[in-house]
Amino acid sequence: MRRALAIVFVLLWAIPAFALTPDELLSDPALEARARSLSSHLRCLVCQNQSIDDSDAPLAKDLRTLIRERLSQGDSDEQVMDFVVSRYGDFVLLKPRFTAKTVLLWATPFAVLLIAVFAMLLRRRPNAATTPERPLSDEERQALEKALE
Repeated sequence: MRRALAIVFVLLWAIPAFALTPDELLSDPALEARARSLSSHLRCLVCQNQSIDDSDAPLAKDLRTLIRERLSQGDSDEQVMDFVVSRYGDFVLLKPRFTAKTVLLWATPFAVLLIAVFAMLLRRRPNAATTPERPLSDEERQALEKALE
């Protein structure tokens, strides 16, 4: 049983390694490391929740190949990213750039946090509309005792 679990664990652990085929690898380890770094920042347009480095989709393979070709031609990391973004739009980036178009995307979490903190502070503050409790008068106390009997 332990052996079967170990085999399953190793196979599940190795699944991301199946996305990259040997024919995609570059012979220069430095270029390959740059290519892996770049592809980990790009979204698979088919899967949409994975980087192209982790995806097995044909489009992800094409993008990985494109990145390696551009790096082999001498492009810098910024040039490669700009080329891919110009072709596929900002959506291809797993972490969108901060631009005028994405201000709302970046500002929304902070705005929600500020609203929540403000609401908590308002809730904690004593309400001016509530009147302080006053002790019962003798008449009210007698009426209460009479009602409880």
